[in-house]
Amino acid sequence: MEIEGAQQHQHGEQEHEPAIRILLADDHALVREGTRRLLETESDVEVVAEAASGEEAIDAARSLRPDIAIIDIAMPGIGGIEATRAIKIHCPGTAVLILSAYDDEPYLMALIDAGAAGFLLKSVHGEELIKAVRAVARGESVLQPWLAEKAMRRLSARTDDVGRSTEK
Repeated sequence: MEIEGAQQHQHGEQEHEPAIRILLADDHALVREGTRRLLETESDVEVVAEAASGEEAIDAARSLRPDIAIIDIAMPGIGGIEATRAIKIHCPGTAVLILSAYDDEPYLMALIDAGAAGFLLKSVHGEELIKAVRAVARGESVLQPWLAEKAMRRLSARTDDVGRSTEK
């Protein structure tokens, strides 16, 4: 009985904390709708806007100042990389979490350079996305382990190149 009371107390505390405010940006309406439905099953998450392009994402971020913008890389007009860069310039308090079908190393490195806080593939399970949203909201960075390995190899190669050029 005491355990139930403790759980109710903890749950009650969660309800008083402000929800994590999210902007979804993807050019596929079905992806946005599915992601919204998944996120809105969580009591501590609120989707405040949806965008179908990078331009719409930037405008929504500037006007609503969400906690997190979940952005796809490939969108018409301004893509995810440029949208991330613009959002981080205009809304430094908004964390950007990339949710994409592309795992190409150049995209990953460009997004890290642009200020993205995390990068997930659309093949992740819903629970992984929710965990990532909460981690990014706490100020943590999120990369799937094999993406982190790719990034580290790429950064290591950059360091090796710099070391070789300074030795000459």
